[in-house]
Amino acid sequence: MSEHSERSVVVERISSGQFVATNSRGASIRFGTSPDGDQDAGFTPVELFLAAIGGCTAVDVDLATGRHAEPTRFSVTVRGDKVSDDLGHRMTNLEVAFTVAFPDDEGEGAERARAILPRAVKASHDRLCTVSRTVEVGTPVTTTVTDG
Repeated sequence: MSEHSERSVVVERISSGQFVATNSRGASIRFGTSPDGDQDAGFTPVELFLAAIGGCTAVDVDLATGRHAEPTRFSVTVRGDKVSDDLGHRMTNLEVAFTVAFPDDEGEGAERARAILPRAVKASHDRLCTVSRTVEVGTPVTTTVTDG
């Protein structure tokens, strides 16, 4: 295990159904749910989860391909089905779809990036993307409660 392996965020309630997550570097993101179905509530926790999967694998793939050519399009769509059954609320049928294009006129670099793309996606899925690897391996989550 590396010396600086711990990662953390603090989630604080800012109003009913609204929260802000702040990382150790001071960056923050607001999210929540709206009891009345307001579409302007921002990201929900499930959408942040999907974004974490997509963002993690996008970074891996961009690092591998981007050193050869700058993409003209780079999009990652992550989808899944939210279900509620005997196992509780959870996501199933998670899918990550890449749409990546490189310019036709960049020669060898673009050809190399196109050739690397499938291997980079596979490497991210199979071993590099911490978020999707954690989901697939099935890491337990512990919870505690302390007096505030």
